[in-house]
Amino acid sequence: QVQLVESGGGLVQAGGSLRLSCAASGSISSINRMGWYRQAPGKQRELVATITSGSSTNYADSVKGRFTISRGNAKNTVYLQMNSLKPEDTAVYYCNADLVELPGVGNYWGQGTQVTVSS
Repeated sequence: QVQLVESGGGLVQAGGSLRLSCAASGSISSINRMGWYRQAPGKQRELVATITSGSSTNYADSVKGRFTISRGNAKNTVYLQMNSLKPEDTAVYYCNADLVELPGVGNYWGQGTQVTVSS
């Protein structure tokens, strides 16, 4: 059983910063890619940023230059540093992982953490 647990969401004023964390646990052999997605009310879930096991990163255009994704030393954790937050960043943020588990491969989602940016 693989679990992704997110933390770090909250309420912040526009221009502020938040740092999200996600830790993967369970019968994991290796993690190929981890990422963050978000879903605002009435909208589809969208990619925010991803990072591969080789540390290649990919960002949505809307967050480039403001958000930074990184992996922890343990490699089963991923962080999202969010700076210069805007009201349009308000959403539930979900952690996602493509991994090799025992046995097989899998794609997993966390439960989500709310980020609210006030104007």
